[in-house]
This record gives sequence, C-alpha cells and structure tokens, in this order.
Amino acid sequence: MLIDSHAHLEMSDYKDDRNEVITRARENGIGYIVTVGIDIATCRKALALADAFDTIYAIVGVHPHNVKHIDGKTYALLKEFVRHEKVRAVGEIGLDFYRNLSPRDVQLKRFRELIFLAREVKLPIVVHDRDAHSETLSILREEKAFEVGGVIHCFSGDYAMASQCFDMGFYISIPGTVTFKKAHTLQEVVKRSPLERMLIETDAPFLSPVPFRGKRNEPSYVRFVADALAQLKGIAVEEVARVTSSNAQSVLRIPS
Repeated sequence: MLIDSHAHLEMSDYKDDRNEVITRARENGIGYIVTVGIDIATCRKALALADAFDTIYAIVGVHPHNVKHIDGKTYALLKEFVRHEKVRAVGEIGLDFYRNLSPRDVQLKRFRELIFLAREVKLPIVVHDRDAHSETLSILREEKAFEVGGVIHCFSGDYAMASQCFDMGFYISIPGTVTFKKAHTLQEVVKRSPLERMLIETDAPFLSPVPFRGKRNEPSYVRFVADALAQLKGIAVEEVARVTSSNAQSVLRIPS
C-alpha cells in the first residue's frame, strides 16, 4: 500500500473525472489520499471529499498565496473545520517568496498565527516553503512548531535543511520532481536522509513525475515517486511503500 500524503483533489482540474481519478488510485495500490485545502472554499470541498470517500482524509489551512485574504472570520472557520473527524493537520501553511502573491510581511505574520492555531488545536502542520528556507526554519523554531510537529511538504531544501527539520521532529515529503534528471539536490537529500523521516506525495494536479511531466498529475502517479526513492536508496519498492506509509500514518494519524 502507498499513501499520497498531499494532493489537491478538490481543485477544478478534476471536475470532469474526479471519481475516475480516485478509482485509478485505488486500482494502483494507493490506500489513502490526503487532500489539502488552500483557502476556506477549497477546505470545504476537501471536507466534502473526505466525507464521501473512506480512503480520503483532509488537511485544512490557508496557503501563503491566499493569506492576504484572511479576515476576522477565517480562524473561527478553521477551528470549526478541524473538529471534523477526518481532518489530520493544519495546512498547507507557510511562505512562498518565489511568487509573492501575498506580501512578504503578511505571509510572515499569518504563518506565525497559523502555527499558533495548530498548537492551540493540537494538530500537526503541513508546511509550504518556496525560496524561504531560512525564514521558514526560524519561524518554526520561534513559534515552537516542534510541539505539534508535521511535514515539510514538497521538500525543496538541501540536506543541511532537512537535518534541521529532522532535529525539530518534522518529516519531509518527496514529490514527483525527484524523478527529474536535474533534481540533483533533492536526490541527494533522499540518498542521505533516513527513510523513517520521509513521506511521498504527488501535490496533484501539479509536479507530475516522469514519464508524465508536463501533464496533469494525479494520486495514482505517487508510485513513480516510490520507485525513484527505491532506486536512489538501493532498496525494494515494497520497503519504501511500507515505511513511508507507516510514517504518514504516524504523523497524520491515518489508520492502519
């Protein structure tokens, strides 16, 4: 069994064939899919999917692109959402200094607030970090995110950063980019990091692995990420499946 620890099945990319995508995942040995909201509207859709499918769990939060839209009702709604029995974390939250779709000062402020919310409701966090490695690590430490732990999703740092994440009790999640020929830094991270601290994900519909690069991603493709980890670490893909699934079940409290 494999677990796709991070997908966005609630997005409109799947409006025409969402059920077929979920069926393909099951047929390809994907035991569970974790679908992740990025604003209030998509969080509601993620919860509806979790209600509709036994194999889907939800994560709720506000993506750094969208934190400029947080208002007085947002945190109250998130606290309501996290009471849902299939919500497993607060996320994805964090920093994106590549696109800066929300002002940087707003991103920094809201990231701290969302970590505080996660600590208040005692849920792990799922962190988005793009071109903001040092700031992300600093805020995780300063806001005592290690008290709840979580996952650095779609990990894009180097091994030194990964080690600091491990020291704080965090897992890193490996996306389909690990299959790209020029992904040398990420491949080195995989080789050097303990499998016991890694999850695998698609981030579907984004970041399709080879041989589907450039096309819409979907949870069934997480098996290509598992294959890549097996090759890089010189172990059987069954071992990758066993350990990464166990990791996801542990940090996100997904049943065996």
